[in-house]
Amino acid sequence: MTTISERAVADLPSPAAGNRLHYFSGAKLQGKTAPTGFAVRVTASGAKSFVWFHRVNGNPHLETLGRWDENEKGGSLTVLAAIMAANKRAKAIRETDADPRPERTRRIEDGGKPAGETIGSLLDEFVERYAKKESKLRSADAIEGIFKRLVKPAIGHHAVTELRRSHVVKMLDTIADKSGPVMADRTLSYIRKAFNWRAARDDDFHPPIAKGMARTKPKERARSRILSDAEIRDLWAALDAADAPACYPAFVRTLLLTATRRDEAAQMRWDEIDGDTWTIPAARYKTKTDHAIPLTDTVHDLIGKRPKDHAKRPFVFSTTEGEKPFSGYSKAKTALDEKIGELRTRSERDAIEPWTLHDLRRTARSLMSRAGVPSDHAERALGHVIAGVRGVYDRHEYLSEKKKAFEALASLVAQILEPAPNVTQIAAGKRRVGA
Repeated sequence: MTTISERAVADLPSPAAGNRLHYFSGAKLQGKTAPTGFAVRVTASGAKSFVWFHRVNGNPHLETLGRWDENEKGGSLTVLAAIMAANKRAKAIRETDADPRPERTRRIEDGGKPAGETIGSLLDEFVERYAKKESKLRSADAIEGIFKRLVKPAIGHHAVTELRRSHVVKMLDTIADKSGPVMADRTLSYIRKAFNWRAARDDDFHPPIAKGMARTKPKERARSRILSDAEIRDLWAALDAADAPACYPAFVRTLLLTATRRDEAAQMRWDEIDGDTWTIPAARYKTKTDHAIPLTDTVHDLIGKRPKDHAKRPFVFSTTEGEKPFSGYSKAKTALDEKIGELRTRSERDAIEPWTLHDLRRTARSLMSRAGVPSDHAERALGHVIAGVRGVYDRHEYLSEKKKAFEALASLVAQILEPAPNVTQIAAGKRRVGA
């Protein structure tokens, strides 16, 4: 074990000329451990001072802590005080982004040069080169948005070579406090991907990410929420009364009856519908393959007839007469939840448990099982990839089976909405979309 003492410092020899550094990294004294880079500088005249060697923006920097108080002309630091001062400086630099060098030293050493590449520019390069061009991730825009809103304001200004784990932890704490632990973990996942991408391209970059940074466990993040029959009835009733865009009721109902994801349905185009089949192109589907969805009469009624000028107004669900797809999810969902709350309050029932639009997809899958749809057919109706050899070699579209699955889903939803013994099930015959 390396040790240091007043006697050890006193016994350090003086060089014949100039000065010499004697390092005591990890040395212990009275329970205190010197940080890496801690040293005693001895001059030819015999003067001794304590210094700390570390790096700033990747460049070496020797910081003077003070003169040893046993020098012939005196000083301000004992050995123990010097170790404590060095540890204090190391901690301060780990927890802040302040440049430890005096301004004059910084100007001399940097020569007016910028601090170097920042985390912000690293993230920009990751989004443009990897997320958008190389991998063409469907989530590229979402990743870019999170970086811009949550990551760059917190750590984007740090130099790539100087980002520390404590900076990342502090950022995640803030995100968890303001936006919840799930968002913090999503952000962590995105920056981990960006940092690992950079590390694979840069010998000197070491991602400051460690195990234990996640705020939730995978099992806790996995959602299992499905809507009950009563909740589906409340949803249908509230959609007609909520202060939401005119297209919103049909949009939400279509989500359930086609078991699709939010953005996939919101971006539905008239030219994707051919007769009774809506095909979501691979370019915007999660599995990167075309997904054909047979449309029941119920869904045809919801979306209406194709307009004659659909080339200029291509989107089915829109607040701009078809020119742009619907996107006001948050505001409309808030209005819907408020209306559901009013319905439940009037009937003296408890408030609805928190739910998301994606829960409708999970609800649809559960209802298909309840309606007796074979598991394989239900999975294909949702566009899930069948695992194993069957999934690779069995390329049959299963349109007929999927059509029966969606008909069974629509029929069961009709029974739920009107739970009477003689309820008339929704017909599911073919209906052409108007040209």
